[in-house]
Amino acid sequence: MAVNVRRIVIPTDRSHAIVTAGGREVALTNLDKLFWPALGITKGALLQYYADVAPMLLPHVRDRAMVMKRYPNGAAGTFFFMKRTPSPRPDWIQTCSIEHGSGSVIAFPMVKDPATLLWLINLGCIDLNPWYSRCDDVDRPDFLHFDLDPGQGASFPQVLESALVVRDALDALKLTAYPKTTGSRGIHVYVPIKRGPTQKQVWTFAKALALELAARHPALITAQYRIANRPRQRVLVDYNQNAWGRTLASVYSVRPTPQASASAPVTWQEVEEGFAIEDFTIATMRPRLARTGDLWKRLVQPRGRCDLGRFLG
Repeated sequence: MAVNVRRIVIPTDRSHAIVTAGGREVALTNLDKLFWPALGITKGALLQYYADVAPMLLPHVRDRAMVMKRYPNGAAGTFFFMKRTPSPRPDWIQTCSIEHGSGSVIAFPMVKDPATLLWLINLGCIDLNPWYSRCDDVDRPDFLHFDLDPGQGASFPQVLESALVVRDALDALKLTAYPKTTGSRGIHVYVPIKRGPTQKQVWTFAKALALELAARHPALITAQYRIANRPRQRVLVDYNQNAWGRTLASVYSVRPTPQASASAPVTWQEVEEGFAIEDFTIATMRPRLARTGDLWKRLVQPRGRCDLGRFLG
């Protein structure tokens, strides 16, 4: 029997409100504050977007430590990073305690349900930045990934071309890859892997492949991480984001761009045919999801994950 899930509605006629999400009450503030003044998009509209996409988004971030990137004055304002879960906070917020090299233990928030998602966005977070590993083993990631970033003078068509180069190289290794837009300037290519290799081993593999691709395609790709040494008009295949503790904006995250673009899963056919980052925004994502469903659904399933361990000796 189908169960109707009531849509969470963020009020548009007041600045502050308490909404019920999944049986929990969440206090929301400054709903009428313009986060994108040129577009007329308020903080309340941002919260509504996340409330609407929560069913597809939550499986991708659940059980992962979340780094908060807070924009108290909207997308064009200053921002700051925050790792420790702020207090006071609702007692239903779950945290992930991770020991860092300094010996300090940081309790990151985990976004496990719609209420926590709204609570986090209400702090002024625009995008979501989860760890690649789950909280029960923070040194063994579920993903290998590459962040394709256009360098100075490089075009987005070059990014699209580079994504196909990365895909073909991974295909040759029998590693199934899934693309998404970063929502900013580039493309993320993710490979769901069987948990086992450490984050350092995954980083080492990613570095070796990036260097190999840069050697094969020197006119298109660079793996030079230092900006001062990076050649112009190349696409950086950034392997370094696989390092321990690094994060990337999650799938379905809104980004603080002038267009309020979103990190959108795309098909390889769409990459081949070409698209623009601006095609995927806070305004267009919901009708797109109604048509496509979650294109990244396989990335949260235990079956079909790639065995990276066979390359590690």
